[in-house]
Amino acid sequence: MHAVGGAETYSEEQMAHGQAAVTTWEYMASSRSWFESFQNWQSEFLAVAVLVGASVFLRERGSPGSKRMAEPHQETGA
Repeated sequence: MHAVGGAETYSEEQMAHGQAAVTTWEYMASSRSWFESFQNWQSEFLAVAVLVGASVFLRERGSPGSKRMAEPHQETGA
């Protein structure tokens, strides 16, 4: 879906500058497509890193949400 929409937008910009429209495959091979894809991946990696960092921080020993791993559920609650 990203490639189809991106190709349409890129083709409109190309035609506005007097150049030929591009197909979806041509757009996917362009540097603009790769740049936009990597920007999306960077934001995804940042979100995952924040979630991992927060989960490690919240599960630190002695924190209110932490329990000892060796203790059974009956002794630690839910």
